[in-house]
Amino acid sequence: MIALIQRVSEARVEVEARTTGAIEAGLLALVAVQPGDGETQARRLLERILGYRVFADAEGRMNRSLADTGGGLLLVSQFTLAADTRSGMRPGFSTAAAPDEAERWFNHLVDRARESHARVEIGRFGAHMKVHLVNDGPVTFWLEAR
Repeated sequence: MIALIQRVSEARVEVEARTTGAIEAGLLALVAVQPGDGETQARRLLERILGYRVFADAEGRMNRSLADTGGGLLLVSQFTLAADTRSGMRPGFSTAAAPDEAERWFNHLVDRARESHARVEIGRFGAHMKVHLVNDGPVTFWLEAR
């Protein structure tokens, strides 16, 4: 599983001009599922998303995590993160999980996140989404759980 996390001051997702999820300060996580991902990868990725220290402490250093701050978490499925872009001018998607498998494990990640964190919002799996965000920093990190 892959996540591109961005520290945001606000973020929201719209599907068909309706907001499906919105947060104030916290993390936006764009998530891709790869073939063979399962419980181990979902657990590890969530642990990293909630525990990754990207928020400032009293000295201004990135020493606080989302779990420490209690900020919002907006999870958005994005299979294109798993694309093979090593050659050519068009991405290949054989490195992304099949839609049914990806939806199953993305939803599993969402369920575990909601059990572990107070404020979790989501987009809509497989939908054409408009993601609006204000990246705070900018601070963006690529996390991978294999």
